[in-house]
Amino acid sequence: MSSAAVSQPVAARRARLPRVRTIFVGLSIGWLAIVAFVVVAGPLVAPRSPASQDLIRGLAGPSGSHLLGTDELGRDILSRALIGTRSPVLGALAIAFGAMILSVTFGLVAGYRGGRTESLVMRGIDLLLAMPALLVIIVVAGAFGGGYVVAVLLLIALSAPWDARIIRGVTLEQKPRAYVEAARVMRLSDRRVMFSHILPNVLPLVIVNACLDFTFGLVTLAALSFVGLGVEPGSADWGLMVFENRGVLSINPWAALAPALLIVATAVSANIVGDWLYERVDTKGRAR
Repeated sequence: MSSAAVSQPVAARRARLPRVRTIFVGLSIGWLAIVAFVVVAGPLVAPRSPASQDLIRGLAGPSGSHLLGTDELGRDILSRALIGTRSPVLGALAIAFGAMILSVTFGLVAGYRGGRTESLVMRGIDLLLAMPALLVIIVVAGAFGGGYVVAVLLLIALSAPWDARIIRGVTLEQKPRAYVEAARVMRLSDRRVMFSHILPNVLPLVIVNACLDFTFGLVTLAALSFVGLGVEPGSADWGLMVFENRGVLSINPWAALAPALLIVATAVSANIVGDWLYERVDTKGRAR
């Protein structure tokens, strides 16, 4: 068999890879759009109240009246999964947005200013990075009686240092470039140079970090709810649903599997879309 004949199947497989990747990106964007719609219109699309109990139909399997069955208290699993989208997704968005603001600010300032400012910022970052994030959250949230808001604020503070260190490194790489020197010659303020000129060139990394922070926040908030340090008991929340129904997998597995699969699908979709956005923004930046 000739080498040309062997190379043809390889070339065909390589040609199919971009198509497969495009399909995954499209599915991920579609899934995130559905999740965003449910976050906004959850009470309108949920077939029942998430707190409505029917003890007679407790732990019932999927049926026409309950598409995913019911939990131990007879609450509709589908309704609770839809309403339970809000707390993990909004919390993860707050974590990603808050960490992005802090990391961009401190990373740009440390990388561009240098000197004592950089030393002070980096020592604070090193201190935060030395702390075991999940253990700190468990201890502090436990000391303050748990709480969703406390968990979100702690995750913002503990996510930002990783991103700030990355952005600071990229800023150091951008600082000697010609466009920065030209901005200095024009006597633009440091603030304008950092946020109007350097920031657009580090934007791809900012996007990727934000998507990773969203995924980290989503999974961690679910884990905290699972151990009782997130949302209040009885609330509709993906992590809490997994905790409440982990013992009834043999009776109605959808009670725990549905929220767990929603967490996985949303986290994976966010990572895929983040990677796609990174390539899109980075390609446009290099084209300029």
